[in-house]
Amino acid sequence: MDIHRTLVIIFFGIVLSVNAVDYGSMESKQVVRVGVILDSASPLGKMANSCISMALSDFYSINANYRTRLALSVKDSVKDVVKAASAALELMNKEQVQAIIGPQTSTEADFVIDLGDRAQIPIISFSATSPSLSPTHNPFFIRTAQDDSSKVTALTSIVEAYGWKKVVLICEDSEYGTGLIPYFTDAFQEINVRVSYRSIISPNSNQFEILKQLNMIMARQTRILLVHVSALLGSKLFSLAKQIGMMSEGYAWITTKGLSISLLDPMGEKVIDSMHGVVDVRPYLPNSKRLQDFKTRWHKINSGRNIDLDMFGLWAYDTVWALAMAAELVDQQLNPNALSHNISTNITSTSTSTELFDLKVSEWGPELLQMLLRANIEGLSGEFRLMGGQLQARDFEIINLRRKLGERVIGHWTHLNQSLEIDRKAIIWPGHTKVPPKGWVNPVFGKRLRIGVPVASSGFKEFLDIEWDPHTGEPSFSGFTYDIFVAALDKLPFALPHKLIPYVNRSKQSNGTYDDLLCQIKLKKLDAVIGGITIVANRTKYVDFTLPYKQSGVSMVVKVKKDEMDNMWVILKPLGWDLWLAIGVAFVFTGIAVWFLEHHTNEKEEFKSPPGQKLPGTILWFSISILVFANSEKLENKWSRFVLVIWVFMVLILTQSYTASLTSMLTVPKYRPAVADINELRRNDYFVGFQKNSYVNNLLTEQLKYPESRLRSYTSLEEYDDAMSKGSKNGGIDAIFDEIPFVQLFLAKYGSSKYKVVGPTYKSAGFGYAFPIGSPLVSYISKAILNVTQDPNKMEVLEIKYFEQGTKCEDSFSADDDPSLSVYNFSGLFIIIAIASIFAYLTHLIKPHCSWSATNAIHPDSSLSLWSRVTKREKPCHMDHNNLHAKAEVSVNTNEGDHLQNPPTAFSQEIVDINQVDEEDEIHNIDSGLYIYGCA
Repeated sequence: MDIHRTLVIIFFGIVLSVNAVDYGSMESKQVVRVGVILDSASPLGKMANSCISMALSDFYSINANYRTRLALSVKDSVKDVVKAASAALELMNKEQVQAIIGPQTSTEADFVIDLGDRAQIPIISFSATSPSLSPTHNPFFIRTAQDDSSKVTALTSIVEAYGWKKVVLICEDSEYGTGLIPYFTDAFQEINVRVSYRSIISPNSNQFEILKQLNMIMARQTRILLVHVSALLGSKLFSLAKQIGMMSEGYAWITTKGLSISLLDPMGEKVIDSMHGVVDVRPYLPNSKRLQDFKTRWHKINSGRNIDLDMFGLWAYDTVWALAMAAELVDQQLNPNALSHNISTNITSTSTSTELFDLKVSEWGPELLQMLLRANIEGLSGEFRLMGGQLQARDFEIINLRRKLGERVIGHWTHLNQSLEIDRKAIIWPGHTKVPPKGWVNPVFGKRLRIGVPVASSGFKEFLDIEWDPHTGEPSFSGFTYDIFVAALDKLPFALPHKLIPYVNRSKQSNGTYDDLLCQIKLKKLDAVIGGITIVANRTKYVDFTLPYKQSGVSMVVKVKKDEMDNMWVILKPLGWDLWLAIGVAFVFTGIAVWFLEHHTNEKEEFKSPPGQKLPGTILWFSISILVFANSEKLENKWSRFVLVIWVFMVLILTQSYTASLTSMLTVPKYRPAVADINELRRNDYFVGFQKNSYVNNLLTEQLKYPESRLRSYTSLEEYDDAMSKGSKNGGIDAIFDEIPFVQLFLAKYGSSKYKVVGPTYKSAGFGYAFPIGSPLVSYISKAILNVTQDPNKMEVLEIKYFEQGTKCEDSFSADDDPSLSVYNFSGLFIIIAIASIFAYLTHLIKPHCSWSATNAIHPDSSLSLWSRVTKREKPCHMDHNNLHAKAEVSVNTNEGDHLQNPPTAFSQEIVDINQVDEEDEIHNIDSGLYIYGCA
């Protein structure tokens, strides 16, 4: 008994001694009071409280030599904003804390942050992630977590990766839920995705209110649901969605990190089972040995508490470490209990709380804030560094939730290059399928797609025709447009229940224009419109178009008039007036060139006379005779022959071209448009026709500014032809403006010999099908249209079926040029003959002129001008060499007295040189004799 009593005394003595040591150690440390505001009953509050306690213990066990110690004071907010604010006031005024960790939710933090700014006490939140709480606007607010806006791009990248065009946004009606809506809206607009519906659900909603919202969503076509709610509301939401069948195949649920499995545990496995196939996005957590050790210790400490560890708990742990480090770095001389008793100048007299008047400004708070902003530690969650008052952006993991396997990582989003990598084959979607949802379905209440069909004009049934059953009154459809639509539906990867609704009145006539029909989509009376709907800019304001299934544009058709070729002057038509004039000039020029070249050497009478006598007649006869090869005059000058060869070559080309052009004119009929362009229509005040109910009316009046009073509408090809035959003066029209496919039908029926397309083509995007703006069907139908139109066999069958003669009028779309040949066509020939003639004549003049200076003293006519030498008729010397020597000797003897200084040897040598001239060059010998001896 005494032994037991002794052992008890020893045990209590040890305990008291340890406590004394601890108390003494705390007495020697500088205490920094820190408040903590949590919802102690929530899973997040329990997890965070445990992590904060472990963080404090771990930090000071490693850093036992630090002379500061954080003293935590935990307050319960009980999920109430007022209670959270009251707890903050109590911590600031009564306990005089230097910083507050929390509160837990963004709604609670909104008011507490304002108190922190007034008291200059840092409010540090690891879970208030709403982007509406900005550290930039609240300098004493620090967010040691990533705000929700940082994951918006990652979430929208998933939607973009699967090509979904519409999403439904489900948000909680709180600061946390609605603060992200503007960010989602902007991000989806950038990738051309439309938020078709926003469901805002109160966190306090009962089952009936949540079911009402879910039924409204289920009644819509969109099946891509993006959920941003708290864990408590999310538990209710997914349980009810499972009950009404919204967690089945065809749906895609994407959630934010606020719905991690660890926060849903209070609802048990039932909630986890209801979230099977959900895709979640959470910050990437780098693995480390330190993290694994912490998780092991955490699970041991919290075993049996039915809570799990997630990123918020790790951020809470790192927050305590950063705050403890900052407290140690603050100026040691500051008294941590020193608070100014001055009333904050920010508090007004209208405050109803007496505690607000006692709110004091901390002198330690600003210093602690600065040290926190500089924090840069390696935490359990990774690198812990604040930028702009909050944790810097990180990468994200894409998680797939499964009922038995829990969370599975199936993708990664990189913040640095904004890229998404996802394993599509690994994802299990709701309904336990690996087939990705297409994003939309027909509403579940049995409605079929209502498709409006315009009533085509009676003359254009090749495109769309509606026939009514005389017994049942039910319509049947046919035509090129309808067949393309049916073929496109066959290419879709899913069935598309629909009903075709003719746009008619009670008398089964057209109920309005194409624009009126398209407005029915905007009014939600129709879900789509098919037909010959032209894609134009002003219509895209209220509908979306598919890709065009047929190209189009507006052209002008006018009557043609035939060029009569049976008049007496048709022989002049093959060549233009400018070419006739150029030929005449070439005739004269060539004749003059030949005459001057032959004038010096040719003994014919035609070349002997002076230029003024026989030159005109000789030139005319010589040039024209070449045309029929009747020229018999012998040319003695080699340069004349050169010019003649070029001229003959030119004459041959001209005669052949003339013959071919005249033959074409006399055998092939030529048609000319009666009206050249729209300006001529305006000048003559002609009437213009167009197809009734088409957009061409707006094109003519608004873009082309044609008077509306001069426009007439028609409904058939026959009416077009009849009106064109009459003309404007007889109650008809002189031109038709219509789209190219209809113009082709018109020309195919009435022939291009009667009508012709003139002027420019006013382009349009073609014919397409119309759907509501943002409809996901547009992309599917567009792809199907491409598959149909790029199938040559399919299109050939349809073209032959409806437009068998359509290709016969294609030549009408290219205007004929003037058939007359112009001088430009033969300008090269004229340049050649001109250059050849000038070159020959100049060569003929320059060569003998080079030797003129050597005989200037001997020849008595050496002083004659160049023109005189050109036009003077020189007589050739027909004598042998002996006579030539005799005359030379007589000339020397006669003038012996005047030339004593000139030795006879020189003159004899000159005679020898003359004799040595090449005898074969007859013309050169004659010319040399003429210039030296002056033979007349």
